[in-house]
Amino acid sequence: MKNSLAPPSTALRMAPPIQASEWLNTAASLSLEQLRGRVVVLHAFQMLCPGCVSHGIPQAVEIQRTFDPAAVAVIGLHSVFEHHAVMTPDALRAFTHEYRLTMPIAIDRASEGHPLPLTMRAYGMQGTPTVVLIDALGRLRAQHFGQVSDLVLGAEIGQLLAEQRTVAAAPAEKTEPAASAATCDAEACRVG
Repeated sequence: MKNSLAPPSTALRMAPPIQASEWLNTAASLSLEQLRGRVVVLHAFQMLCPGCVSHGIPQAVEIQRTFDPAAVAVIGLHSVFEHHAVMTPDALRAFTHEYRLTMPIAIDRASEGHPLPLTMRAYGMQGTPTVVLIDALGRLRAQHFGQVSDLVLGAEIGQLLAEQRTVAAAPAEKTEPAASAATCDAEACRVG
């Protein structure tokens, strides 16, 4: 499912739950079940990831501005797998304020005995930024690591919105989440 939208006719896995230790910009915790009926754009980032700051975060903000929130939910996921001592919840609050981020942001729950946080592991993310598209039925449809073209991502979201209008809600097949295992450049920070 990397870099292309998986067709809805294939057996798709349900998106793993977001395992957050804390939420910012929302009065209550959110779950993917609460967001069913909407396309979900899950944007995984780190404050100190150059590709996140230069491309991923502005892209997520633009998606939030462009699409009707009743149809598309944009959720930030702060997934820290390096520099843990400086990327604290307090630092993220200041970062969120300074960058004027208004989307709900989940702080990915740390994993005991493993450098990758729980949600990042469940999705098998390679690093940050990562954009995940979840359809209105809660199924994982696309996952992009690094910079993805605004046009490609917009087209994929548009396709999911078109499907959303024509697809009746039906139970999707559940499968076990994939597991996975820090090098940064100007475009992304890879799990190493």
